[in-house]
Amino acid sequence: MSTQPFNFSHAMYRLCSDVSRRLPEFHHVDMDRIAVAFAQARRNVPYGMQAKLTPLRFENGALQTTRYGRKWTVQRVYQDQQEMLYILTFYLPRFLNHSFKEKMITVLHELYHISPAFDGDIRRLAGHYHVHSHSQKEYDAHMAVLVDQYMKLNPPSELFGFLKCRFSTLQKKHGGVVGLQIPIPKLIPVTDTRIA
Repeated sequence: MSTQPFNFSHAMYRLCSDVSRRLPEFHHVDMDRIAVAFAQARRNVPYGMQAKLTPLRFENGALQTTRYGRKWTVQRVYQDQQEMLYILTFYLPRFLNHSFKEKMITVLHELYHISPAFDGDIRRLAGHYHVHSHSQKEYDAHMAVLVDQYMKLNPPSELFGFLKCRFSTLQKKHGGVVGLQIPIPKLIPVTDTRIA
């Protein structure tokens, strides 16, 4: 057993950084502006949310949006004095209790949501269903192809090996699993302070 708990956020950061270097579809991703976090799944069941990407800007990278006739901004998130543009959150233990391929598909699924402009907004696909196009099944099938392409590039096994373990295995091997936990940023109403 390791004397240090396993740092999930650090391991996932390294894996995502390598994906962004190796696959052209992710070259726009700058992991230094993405906070990698985990949240505890409320129930230890295999179904339900595995991960999510939280954009910290609005459409086209805007700092403000208008909803119901009112202006809003979003709470800012900083890490080591660097402002983050996204939060990438994985739900543990649920996420780690799937197959290796499913876990890799989930990782790429969330990274692919990042806008090609890397402006804090999400990738907006054509049509009414702009998040996953018309079919999440087809979206994930595309991610499976990208996972296969990534693995054919022979990335170092130490980058993805942790995803071959279930949560309980990592916990026993390292004496615990730790990582960054970030509350979901709040929407904040914008007060117009201009003097008439």
